[in-house]
Amino acid sequence: MIQLSDIHSALNRIRADIRVSPCTHSETFSGLTQNSIFLKLDNQQRTGAFKERGALNKLLTLTSDERAHGVIAASAGNHAQGVSYHAGRHGIRARIVMPLPTPLTKVSATRAYGAEVVLYGPNYDEAYGKAIELSEQDHLTLIHAFDDDAVIAGQGTLGLEILSQHPDIEVIVSPIGGGGLIGGISCAVKETNPKVKVYGVQPARIPSMKAAVAQGKPVTLESAKTIADGIAVRRAGERTLPLVQKYVDDIVTVEEEEIANAILLLLEREKTLAEGAGAAAIAAVLNRKLPLQNKRVAVLVCGGNIDVTLLSRIIERGLVKDGRLVRLRVHLPDYPGALHRLTGILADHRANIVETSYDRAYHGVNLGDTAIDITMETRGPEHISELLAALESAGYTHERIL
Repeated sequence: MIQLSDIHSALNRIRADIRVSPCTHSETFSGLTQNSIFLKLDNQQRTGAFKERGALNKLLTLTSDERAHGVIAASAGNHAQGVSYHAGRHGIRARIVMPLPTPLTKVSATRAYGAEVVLYGPNYDEAYGKAIELSEQDHLTLIHAFDDDAVIAGQGTLGLEILSQHPDIEVIVSPIGGGGLIGGISCAVKETNPKVKVYGVQPARIPSMKAAVAQGKPVTLESAKTIADGIAVRRAGERTLPLVQKYVDDIVTVEEEEIANAILLLLEREKTLAEGAGAAAIAAVLNRKLPLQNKRVAVLVCGGNIDVTLLSRIIERGLVKDGRLVRLRVHLPDYPGALHRLTGILADHRANIVETSYDRAYHGVNLGDTAIDITMETRGPEHISELLAALESAGYTHERIL
């Protein structure tokens, strides 16, 4: 098990190459939660995530012989980029095994940092098995994403940074995947100031560390899809579990919608881009999963590498939920001027049309009529109700489809 001295050594080792990320006060989230919320923005690291810290610390502890042979890692995301970037900067050959379904953008980014990418297997477990095989075959040092003492110590430097930036912090909330981040942070914080509470957050769909703590040993869960894919780890680490058992006060879970809403709030209110894993901690705070009241709370936003397609879906769903986007299917008589009359009504009520789609063959309309799907920007639920009432008053048959 790592010690506080290991984390201080890691900080001295990596400080020249790692950004001291801001830990800024959020008026918005403080007001929403009746706490004083500080966001630790490690999504502002060069590769967009905290994983650089542990990867770099591991690289800098290699022997000259290990450096000469090179390193290997298995990852479909932030760990891959952290290893690739810092290995390249320090002249160490890196090979990354990524699952075949890994998005092209992540593969390209990893290659751009200088690593050799090997695509193998349908999932992380298969890729990790291949990485072990190649490490033995080619005498490469395997850099595990979380279950490695040097990696854990590197991640723990985040805890020391928070304490130096806000010595009076009372609570730290961190996401949990395999446990490398919270294991390092909780050790750093509790050994420095035992009064600080440390809470972990996992996706409800795959709470592997929570299950491990409950059973007293790592257990392997079934795979599950979650937008917090960066912490979708099926089995907690052997090295990280004892740290969590010793130092972490509690682990809570968050649902998919809660994570999605947190991503949207961070983007809209804080102008901060977070991936699902990076938004999990603030999701728990916003949804009152933790016993917090009038506390000074540091919340980790640990990664910002989100797929743009997923982000667009999250934004659209958030706008629909808030009543700022609506899609209606309106039945129209199929004659010249019918659409003009309809759009005039919508314009009178200040709805902004962003998309339309005609369907003359739609089975739910009368012969001689047509159906038009209209997507509009609106000002909220009351505005939508106003639009629906206006359409009904004008005699239109309609249904809400989004």
